[in-house]
Amino acid sequence: MMRSMPPRLAPLAASLLAAAAAAPAALAAAGSARQDEIVILGNVSGEQKLSTGSDGVTHAEYSFNDRGRGDHIVATWKLDAAGVLTEFDARGNDYMKAPVTETFRLAAGKASWSNRSEHGSAAVTGEAFYVPVNAPPEIFGVLARALLKAPGQRLALLPAGEATLEKVELSAEDAAHARGPHGPMMLYAVSGLDFSPSLIWLESDGATAAQVAGWFSVLPAALHAQLPELEALQTRWNAAWSARQARETTHVPAGDVLIRNARLFDPRDLTVTPGTSVLVRGAHIVRVAADADVAAGPGAEVIDAHGRFLMPGLWDNHQHFGDHTGALDLVNGVTSARDMANDTDEFLERVARFDAGTELGPRVWKSGIIDGTGPYAGPTKMRIDTAAQAIADVDWYADHGYGQIKIYSSVPPPIVPVIAAEAHARGLRVSGHVPAFMSAEQFVAAGADEIQHLNFIVLDFLYPAVQETRNMNRFTAVAAHARDFPPDKPPARDFIAYLVRHHTVLDPTVNIFEAQFCGDPAALTPGLEAVAPRMPPQVRRGLLSGALVVPKGEEAAYREALPAMLTLLKAMHDAGVTIIPGTDSMPGYELHHELALYARAGIPPAEVLRMATLTSALVVGANGERGVIAPGKLADLILVDGDPSVHIGDIDRIDLVMKGGRIYDPSSIEASLGITPAERH
Repeated sequence: MMRSMPPRLAPLAASLLAAAAAAPAALAAAGSARQDEIVILGNVSGEQKLSTGSDGVTHAEYSFNDRGRGDHIVATWKLDAAGVLTEFDARGNDYMKAPVTETFRLAAGKASWSNRSEHGSAAVTGEAFYVPVNAPPEIFGVLARALLKAPGQRLALLPAGEATLEKVELSAEDAAHARGPHGPMMLYAVSGLDFSPSLIWLESDGATAAQVAGWFSVLPAALHAQLPELEALQTRWNAAWSARQARETTHVPAGDVLIRNARLFDPRDLTVTPGTSVLVRGAHIVRVAADADVAAGPGAEVIDAHGRFLMPGLWDNHQHFGDHTGALDLVNGVTSARDMANDTDEFLERVARFDAGTELGPRVWKSGIIDGTGPYAGPTKMRIDTAAQAIADVDWYADHGYGQIKIYSSVPPPIVPVIAAEAHARGLRVSGHVPAFMSAEQFVAAGADEIQHLNFIVLDFLYPAVQETRNMNRFTAVAAHARDFPPDKPPARDFIAYLVRHHTVLDPTVNIFEAQFCGDPAALTPGLEAVAPRMPPQVRRGLLSGALVVPKGEEAAYREALPAMLTLLKAMHDAGVTIIPGTDSMPGYELHHELALYARAGIPPAEVLRMATLTSALVVGANGERGVIAPGKLADLILVDGDPSVHIGDIDRIDLVMKGGRIYDPSSIEASLGITPAERH
């Protein structure tokens, strides 16, 4: 479960990645063929084969393996003279292995389409480009070429939206590096598919050269050696875009800031104190007192809270930072977050930009991933077979400012205690997926301080009957059997007590299982029902649940899986297991829903807020500067129109965010991402 990514990657990340804005590859001339590599974090993980016949029909086969998951799509398509799709057919499976059948037809001014989540039609006047949900990456190249032909480089999109294209002007030095096997390559930015422009490399004749991204790239083998250079060039362009966004949406006060007339939430004792003022100087809080006891100094900026709810900034304890993650965090009051696995290059540069204020984002606690090798290995360069390799990777992370090691599913169980011992010796925490062929109890006994994802708790109850958890078992076995283990049943009761004795922390990410087990791939991802209509049209399409296929006869088990997991979560909380909220899905908005799920489980909202603030800071040792609003702490706080300590849903109504004294207006950041304003009632 990683990438900046939901584990249900298909609904948001892969649908945008593979179908709209992710990974193009070159298209051969008519009558010829071409093959491209799928590269995930430096590892060749799949391929795309393309051929175009003399009849103008393009045939494509696209597949990749990401920890046993991954698309396999066989598709054909035809274009009209303007380069837009008139026919598209695809068969295969999506990222989570659900069967795919997708069709599109455009004839006589009428377009019709059908896929796993959508069935629609529309009258078309002029040219319009259908964006498939499940397509070989080359479709993005087809769109780019159609935009090159279109008047003003602008095209309507189907089912909704509009795309535009502009050429990125490269410096002479960058242009010298941007040469492919067939000559110079041009970089283009396509807007209208995501929250910001999506980049694609085209050859001088318009053929697709490559699309490069830190996590997922598609390009011919002849360009593989140039991948780092192309990544660096795109990173510079994206950084410049993000810097403009940050300048336009960040307010840096010239002097002190005094917030008056607030209802202050203190997660230490769960109290809410009205009539409170907070004085901020620079990045820190210098005073917290009753309104009557604090006066604004000369030049101070005064913010009247009008009785609104003032609380510490939120933590999201399970993210994978990529483009827009940081901005979406700040929109939703997340001022601190843990990255639970990322690349080892661009990610560190991004965190530095967050800290400098040149890219919107929270403070980041870095957790470095280590995995084993083999067919289910995770998307990381840190893959090990031996204890010596594992120790070297732990030391690399420690030397580069990481605070935690995340052990992944293919790590050989005998190496787990070696990793834990070295990490602890270097002052790092240890967490992760429970590796295959060991139980969660064995994982904790080997030195793990924390477990990611609630499904691995349920899988402990199924051990040793279920040991291969690198594949889809870690989802499907849980869906089928979660209801079989109520908290009062001995396996659950005894393991909960074991976790309490060992002070083991849980990062549950319940929201991802709610979406997986809901049974309806056409439903909006739970928790996003209110925000989805405000999203850019093509982003909105990616917010469907992408639910797992429910096997015949297991409908009741899948339906009852989430309630059973929430009951288990409440029992763990009541027993004293430390729980810290995280998403591993859409940043910010889904954190609010994760908190709502805890409240639905029966945990009082004020205690949920404590988990998302002080408890999270305590777990990683950041409570000296974060987690409460008090003198000497960092000025990381949010102003909420409502009382989420009573009604957790009010956390959606954030009016102001402050990180280190810098002030952010959530609505302004949303507008910069193409998100329309929320209606308040």
